[in-house]
Amino acid sequence: MKIMGIINITPNSFFAGSRRMNVEDAVEQARKMKADGADILDIGGESTRPGIDPVAPEEEVERIVPV
Repeated sequence: MKIMGIINITPNSFFAGSRRMNVEDAVEQARKMKADGADILDIGGESTRPGIDPVAPEEEVERIVPV
């Protein structure tokens, strides 16, 4: 069994508790998840919430690469 943590670098994620909008907060959350036993971290740069406009690939990359 693997445990996965999810960090969304999006302002419109369906789950507000997973949102991190700056690098420091995202990295801190990633470290906490790893310490809590996460084997995999999913860093999301685009919301999959129904009805949300797609994000340009360049913007998605700008959101996730620093993390």
